[in-house]
Amino acid sequence: MSSDLSVILPRVLIVSRRSLRKNKFVDFVGEYHLDLIVGYGAVPVIVPRVTGVHMLLDSFEPIHGVLLCEGEDIDPSHYEAETGGLSLEELEEIRKVHASDTAIDKEKDTIELSLAKLCLERNIPYLGICRGSQVLNVACGGTLYQDIGKELTRNCSEDRRVVHMDYDNYDGHRHVVKVLRNTPLSDWFKDSLEDEEMEIRVNSYHHQGVKKLAQRFMPMAFAPDGLVEGFYDPDAYNPEEGKFIMGLQFHPERMRKPDSDEFDYPGCPAAYKEFVKAVVAYQKRLNGTTSVPRSLKLDQEMEKKRKVIVRSFSLARDLYAAGNERNPFKDSELEPGADFLESNTALSLQQETRLKQMGATVRNASSYSQKLKVNAERERLAKNVIEKMSIEQLSDLMSFYHMMGQLCSDVLERKLHGVVNDLDS
Repeated sequence: MSSDLSVILPRVLIVSRRSLRKNKFVDFVGEYHLDLIVGYGAVPVIVPRVTGVHMLLDSFEPIHGVLLCEGEDIDPSHYEAETGGLSLEELEEIRKVHASDTAIDKEKDTIELSLAKLCLERNIPYLGICRGSQVLNVACGGTLYQDIGKELTRNCSEDRRVVHMDYDNYDGHRHVVKVLRNTPLSDWFKDSLEDEEMEIRVNSYHHQGVKKLAQRFMPMAFAPDGLVEGFYDPDAYNPEEGKFIMGLQFHPERMRKPDSDEFDYPGCPAAYKEFVKAVVAYQKRLNGTTSVPRSLKLDQEMEKKRKVIVRSFSLARDLYAAGNERNPFKDSELEPGADFLESNTALSLQQETRLKQMGATVRNASSYSQKLKVNAERERLAKNVIEKMSIEQLSDLMSFYHMMGQLCSDVLERKLHGVVNDLDS
């Protein structure tokens, strides 16, 4: 029976955190996360934090949802962090105070950022808790405070300062957040929010957080110091339709009364409940059934053909991205991809979209390649002529083209203005 359920129930990937215990590495995931995922009807699939596993993510298919949670600080190079005016002494102090969190785990970063981008690309339901929310923001181009205390808290007035972590009170620490109206968070906690205050007390354990929120997201809650405590993508939120992209900086799964499994507020488990609802809907939408199709096994000949087609798409993508000079290849290498697109009229909408996102529009790749070659030849001939010109001639030529550019700009502006007037009339 359990083996049948593992096939029927949707799969949620969760990346483990690696820790050193008794001179051995131990991978772990918080049990509250697992309990809630299972309790609402999904199967958690642990992705071990193992070197090179980011190259094997296809092996974890089908992926119906991704939950990312605890872990160390994200490598600042992923979001081009500035020091925020921090001195070297302050950075060293941060490393000492937060020694267990500032030990960067590059492998975990790579795995989780890859999964986050996969979810954004395919619209796979994604829930980020604490570090997971930071991963989501960084994956979309947002930035982080390297240390809230040094970069944010010290600039706040006394009445707005917030303690975001307490090493001596891991589960019990709470601070106030203001929930924004007309957001999923306000719906989940509506029975606990007063109209005037719109506040709840949340558990948090972090010294970093969102600095610049990525453009695609809308905030759902703020701490008194202004830190974003929750955000979501409003264009990718409809759990009934399998849409859920969200990050929560605080820990709703740990907001429980002392020595009890009773939550502080009835809305605490709602994030997991709605997330799993989206995961179930995504699975049904993806497969058209509650069963997971078995993977297709290719014989050696079919696998060889597949690799040729994949290479064709890859070459086409590189061609458009970098030009022909940096990617020497034979035109015949583009033909398998073009033939595949011409012959396969039964491609799904999702497959068509994926091919476009890859930039592998190989139908026109050969003609585009020829244009590049012609342009390169014209450029070579022009250089040969220009190199033989005197300084005075080059100066006159530059003046001429500058004047022609200005004339073209003026005429184009007048014509565009005339088109706008015609439309208005």
